[in-house]
Amino acid sequence: MLDQQKFSAKLLTWFKQERAHVPVPGRGQKDPYAVLVAEIMLQQTQVSTVWPYYRRWMETFPSISILAQAQLDQVLKIWEGLGYYSRARNLHKAAAYIMQEYAGELPRTAKKLIQIPGVGPYTAAAVASLAYNETVPLIDGNVLRVVSRLQQITEYISRAKTKAKILKDLKALISGEEPGLFNQSLMDLGRVICTPKAPKCHACPVSSMCQAYAAGDMLDYPVKPRKAPIPHYNIVIGLIQKSGEVLIQKRPANGLLGGLWEFPGGKIKVGESEGDALLREIKEETGLDVNIGEKIGSISHAYTHFKISMSAYYCIWKTGNPEIHAATENRWVAQKALNDYAFPKANLKILDLIAS
Repeated sequence: MLDQQKFSAKLLTWFKQERAHVPVPGRGQKDPYAVLVAEIMLQQTQVSTVWPYYRRWMETFPSISILAQAQLDQVLKIWEGLGYYSRARNLHKAAAYIMQEYAGELPRTAKKLIQIPGVGPYTAAAVASLAYNETVPLIDGNVLRVVSRLQQITEYISRAKTKAKILKDLKALISGEEPGLFNQSLMDLGRVICTPKAPKCHACPVSSMCQAYAAGDMLDYPVKPRKAPIPHYNIVIGLIQKSGEVLIQKRPANGLLGGLWEFPGGKIKVGESEGDALLREIKEETGLDVNIGEKIGSISHAYTHFKISMSAYYCIWKTGNPEIHAATENRWVAQKALNDYAFPKANLKILDLIAS
């Protein structure tokens, strides 16, 4: 087991000298709401990517009460392009709950914070320690990587049992005087020093205490199960035009890309042409009969668990009224008004082709 005082002292000294001045969304904020927003945005997303979204969010929804009153469509539009849209939906739900249960004031302990819908163990610990200085450790991917190398943990890092052991060890290591700074220090150490592929061990303040560094096998940790091949799907969508308007559909609130708008279409079956697949998908999803027009183009996009190649065509409405099947809403909108709606990244790439 690491020496708590020595480890904390080295880590905090490094952070105060090298990292405390570096701007990070939410850092140094006394407003727990700002910390909540920042920490949720930073999950699985780089700091440089988050900054413009964080600023825009705080300008649009500067308080929990304003966020709670906002429409979900507006929330998703502000989040558009940041990915992992469940985070935005969860923030919106959390705001409504906080208004109802806590009169708009975030509770001060991780134990109460975790009861808020959409707030998990990491977020609860982050807000409690960073905003309220509660002595509670947090675990994210950076922290898991750092500790797995420090202690040469050979168990799969994704296992609940492994994470529970790491959390127990962190409770013994965390600084009681500066728990918020300790958590920030450990996250930053993983973010900028103890990186996945090229760790900068020569600049690490605790390298002398790291078992993996001593053995020279840093890249063997953390230990993860072998990933299955990422599936790839061919997709085709149609921009159905009628009287100067285009048909868009809203995805169900729960599930992948929930609550976002998209153009009708879907997967191309084996042996199908793009045209045949598009006509079939439009009929299944909307009940409409259309003529296929000019091809707009094709794009590629990667999600967390799969990749797609997407082709898009202009389509001309022939007959029928849009029906509700997989979607929750159909809407005819002017093409120039499409930018008012929140779309998945892949659809945004298609819109970029139209604009170019």
